[in-house]
Amino acid sequence: MSWSDKYEVVIGLEVHAQLATNSKLFCGDSTAFGAEPNTHISPITLGHPGTLPKTNKKAVNYAIRMGLACACEIEKDNYFARKNYFYPDLPKGYQISQHTTPICKGGLVRIKTDDGSYRNVQLNRIHLEEDAGKSIHDLDDQYTCIDLNRAGTPLIEIVTEPDIFSAEEAYQYVTEIRKLVRWLGICDGNMEEGSLRCDANISLKPKGSPVLGTRVEVKNLNSIRNVKKAIEFEVERLAIILDEGKKVQQQTRSFDASNDTTFAIRDKEEANDYRYFPDPDLAPFHLTESFIQSIAAELPVLPNILQHKYEKELGLSLYDAHQLSDELATAHYFDAVVQHTKNYKAVANWLLGPIRQWLHEHHTSIEQLSLSPEKLAGLLALVEEGKVNFSIASSKILPALIADQNQNALSIAESLNLLQVSDSSELEKWIEEVIAKMPDKVAEYKKGKKGLIGLFVGEVKKLSKGKADPKIVTSLLEQALQK
Repeated sequence: MSWSDKYEVVIGLEVHAQLATNSKLFCGDSTAFGAEPNTHISPITLGHPGTLPKTNKKAVNYAIRMGLACACEIEKDNYFARKNYFYPDLPKGYQISQHTTPICKGGLVRIKTDDGSYRNVQLNRIHLEEDAGKSIHDLDDQYTCIDLNRAGTPLIEIVTEPDIFSAEEAYQYVTEIRKLVRWLGICDGNMEEGSLRCDANISLKPKGSPVLGTRVEVKNLNSIRNVKKAIEFEVERLAIILDEGKKVQQQTRSFDASNDTTFAIRDKEEANDYRYFPDPDLAPFHLTESFIQSIAAELPVLPNILQHKYEKELGLSLYDAHQLSDELATAHYFDAVVQHTKNYKAVANWLLGPIRQWLHEHHTSIEQLSLSPEKLAGLLALVEEGKVNFSIASSKILPALIADQNQNALSIAESLNLLQVSDSSELEKWIEEVIAKMPDKVAEYKKGKKGLIGLFVGEVKKLSKGKADPKIVTSLLEQALQK
C-alpha cells in the first residue's frame, strides 16, 4: 500500500516577491542587483540609532496591484510592525513587516490541477515587508561574509491557506504567481537572483481526517523545480515517519538541490516568538477608496481573461490561447497584429513559431523586436495570397524584414526574386525536367505508389529554388504522371 492510499497531503505556500522599485522600502538606497557588496547601504539600512524610515509609496502601490489582481480585500488602515529576531544579516535586530493588518486579505489564484481542470487556490493574505541581507558561507573558511545590499528591499509575501494538495499543484501555483507578478510589472520573477523565493509548509493527515497533521517548513526554495522536488521528498519522509508510528517534529528545513533532499536547520518558531509590536518610527497609513480605484484603473487585462477571449471570441485552441497570454508583451503584440488581419490562427502560428525562434536565436525579447505589427501582418497576407510559401517567408523574408524596416514584405520578396511562380508554362518546364531524371520513380508511381507525389513536388521545389507554387505543381504533376 502506498502512502497515497493512507494519507492526504496538505500544503501552504509563502512566496516572497521582490518589488521592482528603484529604492528600498524605507529609504532611498538602490535595489539594483549585482552591485559590489555593501555599496547600496545607508545609516537607515544599517539600523543606526536616530535614523527614521519613510515608506516607499510605489511599493504600497505594487502591493495593491497584486491584491486587486488576486481579488483580495484591500485593507485601508495599515501599519508596520517589528518582527524581532537576531541574525547576522539583520542589522537592526528586527525586521519591519505587517502582522495583524496585512494590506491585502483573502483572495485567490487560479491553477491547473493534476487532472487538467482549473480551480482557485485560496489566499490568506498578502503583506508588505522588508528583506534581510545575505549571509555568504562559502567565501571564507573561517568566517561568514555579510552583504547588506539586499537589506531593506521591499517584498510582498503572498500566503496561501493550506489549500494545495500535491507537489504538482504547488508547481502550478508558483508558476502562476511568477507569471502574474511579471504580467503586472511589479517583480521580474527571477528566482535565480532571489527576486522570487518560496517557503513550503507541508503536512500529512490520515485520509478523511478533518485534523491537519504536524507541519514542517522548507525555506528559501529558489526555483519552481526545487519547490516540487522538496515537497515530493518531504511527503515521502513524513509518510515513512508516520508509518513507523513516530511523531512528526515541527521544524524548519532547507533543501539540498545537489541530491533533492531536505535537512533540518532549526525547530520552528511560533508567531509569539517574534514579539510583534507596532513600529514606533513609522506612522500608520490610510488608503482612500479613490487611491485604490486609481490603481485598479491602471491594471492590464489579466491573463486568464485574455485566454478566455482568445479561445471563445477568436477561435484559437487552448494551447495557443495559453501561450499567447503567458507574457503581457506577447499578448500586446498579438493584439496589435490582429488589428491588421483577421487570420488569428496564422498570427498565433507565426508568433509561437518563427518569431519566437528568431527571438530565442538572437537572445532578445518581443519588447525589443523592431518588426512592426503592421509589417508582420503584411508578410502573413503575402503567404495567404499564395505569393510566397511559408518556408520562404519565415526563413528568408522575415529576417530581412526585421533587419530593414524601411521595406515591406512584398518589396523584399520582389528584390530577392522570391515570389512564387504560378505560370503553368514555366512550371511545366521544371516538371518535365524532374520527370525526365527520375524514370524509375515515375514507373513506381504509375504502379500505384501515389505517395511519391511528395517526392516529385519536393524536387520541383528544389529546382525552382522554392518559388514554385506547391498547390499548382501538385495538380500539374498529377496530370503529367497520368500520361
